[in-house]
Amino acid sequence: MLVIVAPGQGAQTPGFLTPWLEDTTFASRLEWLSTVAGLDLRHYGTEADADAIRDTQVAQPLLVATGLVAALELFPHPADAFSKIGAVAGHSVGELTAAAGARVITAEQAMVLVRERGKAMAEAAAVTPTGMTAILGGDRDEVLAVLEKHGLTPANDNGPGQVVAAGTLEQLEALANDPPAKARLMPLSVAGAFHTEHMAPAVGHLAKLARSVSVHDARIPVISNKDGTILHEGREVLARLVGQIASPVRWDLCLDAMSDFGVTGILEMPPAGTLTGIAKRALKGVETFALKSPDQLDEARAFVQKHGEASPIDTTPTWRMIVSPAKGTFHVAENVADADSLEPGAPIGEVATLRDRTRVVSVHGGQVVEWLVEDGDIVSPGQPLLRLHPEGVA
Repeated sequence: MLVIVAPGQGAQTPGFLTPWLEDTTFASRLEWLSTVAGLDLRHYGTEADADAIRDTQVAQPLLVATGLVAALELFPHPADAFSKIGAVAGHSVGELTAAAGARVITAEQAMVLVRERGKAMAEAAAVTPTGMTAILGGDRDEVLAVLEKHGLTPANDNGPGQVVAAGTLEQLEALANDPPAKARLMPLSVAGAFHTEHMAPAVGHLAKLARSVSVHDARIPVISNKDGTILHEGREVLARLVGQIASPVRWDLCLDAMSDFGVTGILEMPPAGTLTGIAKRALKGVETFALKSPDQLDEARAFVQKHGEASPIDTTPTWRMIVSPAKGTFHVAENVADADSLEPGAPIGEVATLRDRTRVVSVHGGQVVEWLVEDGDIVSPGQPLLRLHPEGVA
């Protein structure tokens, strides 16, 4: 099982796009997305210094555009990807890359959203002096307790030994003077407290724009930053993309979902290295591939062939598939098991996990063709539960 991941802000380095732009096709595609974003991404990816590309309004579009164009280099015929990729995930702004890769939104929609996301987050960050500090090592429970003590938010929980605290500069100073035991603090060079309540104004701005965005159900399961659940319905993917601006990134739960999925290989899109580094520590035995330069493309395609396995989602237009959001025990909703058809939004059951119970609904509704599980069955993330035939489709 192959999972493709896209990195978030901070992964960019000066000049990282230089070797990629030697390819005229890559260069022309990047120029198109630059036009949509209203930024000279070629300049920022080749000539700009570290301070220039650290700017939120630059870094975010640069990362999303790079991931999208590199994906077309890896999969020259995009439809081929759907028969190879088991799931996609993105860290923070990388979720926009993942959503476009799964065909929930178009590349152009992703660029408009990331452009506005970056601007809105920069404006929100300017209201109050805030920042972020990485906490490396220490006991996780103790780390979280210290953050709560100082009023800080664990904005990124990246897995064993890496939590990122976010809050006001005064709160971060208090943390520096009273750190968790056996932990090392590393202040991050970012504009503000991302993925916290300080970003609420940015959520409001993007939510208004999202009302006009048309979406499609995912062609590949999308693993959500919010809680590691598996998403298929396009509107939910978009809603979470908006909300995660002010919500913590639970990459640790994304890693748990990958493990539950049975992942054997993780390939990180450029600028790669951060997420594969985390995966090596957290998912022992899982192979990783950090795609950093175009001279690795043949090797990357071989990695895809080795680990590629088709998504369990049936994308035939005349069928709709409802899939499990997580690993757990499926419980069929009352009065649904014998139903001949379902209304849009009808609950079909719940998946009970060790953490909670996740409600599963029939978003679109339709005629019940086939139940693929029974009450009490153990299900895996993305596993098909029910096949529907849309009403009115011949």
